[in-house]
Amino acid sequence: MPVPALEWVGGFDGHLKIVDQTALPEKLSFLEIRSMEPLVAAIKNLAIRGAPAIGIAAGFGLFLGIRDSRASGKSFLSDIDKVAVLLLSARPTAANIKNALARMKKRAAASSAKSADEIKSDLLREAQMILEEDRESCRKLGENCQEFIRDGDTILTNCNAGSLATGGIGTALAGIYIAKERGKKVRVFACETRPLLQGARLTVYELMQEGIDVTLICDNTAGTLMKSGKISSLFVGADRIASNGDSANKIGTYPLSVLARAHEVPFYIVAPLSSFDFSIKRGDEIPIEERDPEEVTEPFGRRIAPRGVKVFSPAFDVTPAKFITAIICEKGVAKPVSSETVTRFAQHEQRIL
Repeated sequence: MPVPALEWVGGFDGHLKIVDQTALPEKLSFLEIRSMEPLVAAIKNLAIRGAPAIGIAAGFGLFLGIRDSRASGKSFLSDIDKVAVLLLSARPTAANIKNALARMKKRAAASSAKSADEIKSDLLREAQMILEEDRESCRKLGENCQEFIRDGDTILTNCNAGSLATGGIGTALAGIYIAKERGKKVRVFACETRPLLQGARLTVYELMQEGIDVTLICDNTAGTLMKSGKISSLFVGADRIASNGDSANKIGTYPLSVLARAHEVPFYIVAPLSSFDFSIKRGDEIPIEERDPEEVTEPFGRRIAPRGVKVFSPAFDVTPAKFITAIICEKGVAKPVSSETVTRFAQHEQRIL
């Protein structure tokens, strides 16, 4: 099985262990996170990334942020709110952070009659449940992908939606892992994913570790591949899905959906319920994070553009529902994608939260 992106080590006095994804693929190293501040930094600098993974991390981050609090009663609950605000600001686009923190705060409210130490223990257990549920949902996502993956298919993917982005075997890559388990021969083309190369550094690394046939391509090669008829389908993840099915994912996903539509190639979004935001109607309501210009002008410490050049670097774009063949989640499949087919998952989401 792929290396876990994150895990909790020890009990109440334990720590969060995460793969330092900034060191991959050259080195597999780990960070031990024992307080909230370094976790916020790790999320911001992409040492840990992927919508489900940072949602899980936020759950543990809330516990770490209040573990040493000496407040009680309303003051303690106020501390929880302050920590949640800081964590929520780490990366604004992914719905998973928002949903995980809402769930943690709901658990704290339900335990409000208990002592502060008892509430802290309840919050740790809740964070551990979020992690375990994500592991289970990843496997279910992979199983639900199988009706759309045939033996001999060639799949194109963008960014990284595997074990490094989740608490389990991944979202979009989960279908590939399950396909391999079932004896299907599947080939993968991975977009490099500029500017920080999550496809080249992470997806290719993951798939090669698992013995899956993977070929790396420059982002601007995808159209040529589709035109040649070599791509059976596209599978990508999502950081936030609006109630009408519009989906935000790593920048470059939207043009891939346009190319897929032009070449009649099926385009699938694979994401857990924690990535859905039923409080918003359309994709234009999704906040889009903008990254540091130096990630474009000076990637990995090497300057590739003139000093002083203006840079526009959104981390995500939004794919309209009309360009998505189906949205696959652990509770089922929305096909065709519409407000009616997507919002039927809302009842499951309410039970989870």
